[in-house]
Amino acid sequence: MKKFIFSFIFLFSVYSGFSQTEKYPVFEACIEVDVSEMPSCFKNEVKRAIVNEFNIPQSIQQENFNGTVNIVFLVTTSGDFKVIYVNSPYKELKTEVERVFATLPRITPAKFNNHPIEMQFVFPLAIPLKNNIQEVIAEKVEKVKVLQIQEEPFKKAAINTLFPEHKSELNIPFTHAEYNSYDYYLNQTYNSHTAVKPYVYAEVTKYVDLDAQKNKLIKPKSTWFGKKLLNEHMAFVKGDNFWFTVDPGADLQIGNDSEGISTFNNTRAIHINGGIGKKFNFSTSFYESQGRFADYVNKYAEYLRPDGGNPAMIPGRGIAKEFNSDAYDYPVAEAYISFTPNSTFNFQFGNGKNFIGDGYRSLFLSDVASPYPYFKINTNFWKIKYTNLWMWMQDVRPELTVDGAYRQKFMAIHYLSWNATKKLNIGLFETVIWEDTNDRGFDVNYLNPLIFYTAAEFSTGSRAGNTLLGLSLKYKLKTNLSLYSQLILDDFRGSEITGSNGWWANKYGIQFGVKYHNAFQINNLYLQAEYNAVRPYTYSHDELNLNYGHNNQPLAHLWGSNFKEVIGIARYTKDRWFVNSKVIIGEKGFDFNNGSDTFSYGGNVFADNDNRASDYQNEIGQGNTATVFIGDLQVGYLVNPSTNLKLFGGITFRNFNPDAPTGAFDKTNSTWVSFGLRTDVFNWNFDF
Repeated sequence: MKKFIFSFIFLFSVYSGFSQTEKYPVFEACIEVDVSEMPSCFKNEVKRAIVNEFNIPQSIQQENFNGTVNIVFLVTTSGDFKVIYVNSPYKELKTEVERVFATLPRITPAKFNNHPIEMQFVFPLAIPLKNNIQEVIAEKVEKVKVLQIQEEPFKKAAINTLFPEHKSELNIPFTHAEYNSYDYYLNQTYNSHTAVKPYVYAEVTKYVDLDAQKNKLIKPKSTWFGKKLLNEHMAFVKGDNFWFTVDPGADLQIGNDSEGISTFNNTRAIHINGGIGKKFNFSTSFYESQGRFADYVNKYAEYLRPDGGNPAMIPGRGIAKEFNSDAYDYPVAEAYISFTPNSTFNFQFGNGKNFIGDGYRSLFLSDVASPYPYFKINTNFWKIKYTNLWMWMQDVRPELTVDGAYRQKFMAIHYLSWNATKKLNIGLFETVIWEDTNDRGFDVNYLNPLIFYTAAEFSTGSRAGNTLLGLSLKYKLKTNLSLYSQLILDDFRGSEITGSNGWWANKYGIQFGVKYHNAFQINNLYLQAEYNAVRPYTYSHDELNLNYGHNNQPLAHLWGSNFKEVIGIARYTKDRWFVNSKVIIGEKGFDFNNGSDTFSYGGNVFADNDNRASDYQNEIGQGNTATVFIGDLQVGYLVNPSTNLKLFGGITFRNFNPDAPTGAFDKTNSTWVSFGLRTDVFNWNFDF
């Protein structure tokens, strides 16, 4: 109880603050207007001047473009208008916007405590122009109507005061719910690179005005506490050439499952983000957590436990120690630095996670394992985005632990994303895994960002590493409807594939999916359907440390291999309210491990694939077959858009039915109800 009290005190720690008087810029036509009506008058004058002067370029008219161009501009301390950013893929529109703003008159600048200041705004220009509402300030009744129409889309920008990260090279925290909404904007015009996650803020702001989106959610609060709780970062410091924000974080949950277990999670966190100059950014987060989860999650966490006496490995988080005999204590630290020397390159070095794919699951690289050290280079040019990723992993099983030290291994990944057409994106994936054999350490052969890993692995010795290849496709049917797929190849032989004899080493997986934004013309309704299937023994290896895993957790799909599943997802948001639902139906083959049958049936990526039951007649679901049904519903409210703090309640139903008990995966029919307050900056993956 003391820790819960401490958590809330920590979350809402008090900083001193005070308010000041701020006045909008003033057009000549607004000089005689009452002070309370000046914001409305300013907005009306800006809109009238732009719409009357704007000429749609002929090329845009021919394409029948229909949409909204968000214009970020400021009024300088001298009263001049200056365009900062135009959210449009058309150069012609950007040129016309700049021309129109150059015609605007000099006005009285905004003032703060009677001193001239710069003030930024976001103006949405609807195209065709007839879609812009024309207002006429005639009498007071009409002015009230104008305010009701205007205040929602046209607000003062808060780039320098509320959301400094939006103009930075920091990563947008990866959660599926948040990223689903970004996909819609990234696919509005030309095709875009959406597979490599997390995204950098500067990449996304080319397609969507993040400030305008969050400004819509701002609650008018006059008190310091109200602003900090509902709208702003807890602390924000800005100098001439630097800025940083400090935010407390929390994941405070209580609940109960049908096995009679009282569940809880008590996470206190601190998040620090910042920038030095325009090219260098940094982020660090530390989580101190205690928790007890639903019975099936606790058993899985203990099944993943590392060598050395610690009782569990919390899925996706890290090694846990015992807490109060029936719960877990699991600290997590994540941090990275991001350097962007120009518009082509971004370099990152840190400890965290990465994800490659457009689906809910990934067959290439997902975020289901615990954090790891990595170095990443993203290169953008022409129609290409090329990602190099080097990672440091470890195996924590007792058979690979020596004198208390876990066995290390290394991974290198290439992912090339090519926008082949305006609608088709093609991705090429390759990775190699190797360990410190013969004291080779981090092999310089894999530092070359352009090398083919298969050839490099062969040249360093046939047993020196393990390579995988992949292909991904994304096709945009409409601006709100897209298809995606992945194919992963671990090993195969063409003659055996055509023979259809179920040869064990035909190791591959496939994914097909569809995303539907604003489904059935309902704004903010998102639907997704996905199918995944991975053959037995995929991601495994006969050298124990060359499997595709880290800290006893798979690096790709959460289920490892030897499975097939169908996933349905629906999300809906209205202002700050949200509803997320998910259904998973699948089948997976496990090992028996009952003393008489000790063979590997290909579902455990950490098992030696030389210990297979048969060379032929291998098929998905073989071995100890289990059927899986998972239904999940979550309803909540976004408390603070700056930190993504959410209040939520949820229910999860899981039916797991294997042919025979497997220890960690016994037959269960579980219902888990939970409520909480959470800073939502990473995915919990409990759908196994």
